[in-house]
Amino acid sequence: NAGTEADVSISVYGERGDTGSRQLLRSQKSKKFLKGQTDIFAVEAVHLGCLYKIVIGHNGLGSGNGWFLDKVVIKDPVTDLDYTFLCHRWLDQGQDDGKIARELPVTDASTFPGRQELELKREKTWAAEKWKFQKGITLQFYNRLTHGFICLYPDGRVDALGDKKNKYGEVLKKKMYA
Repeated sequence: NAGTEADVSISVYGERGDTGSRQLLRSQKSKKFLKGQTDIFAVEAVHLGCLYKIVIGHNGLGSGNGWFLDKVVIKDPVTDLDYTFLCHRWLDQGQDDGKIARELPVTDASTFPGRQELELKREKTWAAEKWKFQKGITLQFYNRLTHGFICLYPDGRVDALGDKKNKYGEVLKKKMYA
């Protein structure tokens, strides 16, 4: 349910002005704004110079109108520059902070060195660790303060009493440090 059927609009702001609100109508895909899909739109406007922010949102109409937006990349055909606007949040009245529109500043590569590398590492880490959050898995964390375990069960229960034994019955021994 991360996609939306609502009408999505964008305003692009640059050093020479803004586009005003423009509805994103025709994607290069047959169905737009589907979960996990990258949509490409052509937006005609006068050259705005260097871009510094966008405002993107939807009208909240339609069934399942909430939308999870990862990022927006604008390719400037005049300068051949790419401007990236990171979001990685919900635009949904029932999720996150309830907003259906977001103002996103440009992500400048010089301001955030290695940002793409960090994002790639985050994605790889999630791919390797997401099995822990699948249905039926019990998560067990060791608490160094209480020297016990905290368990998160598949049914939503949390055992935070700090059992001194893990699920295999092994008793923990305190280590003394000099």
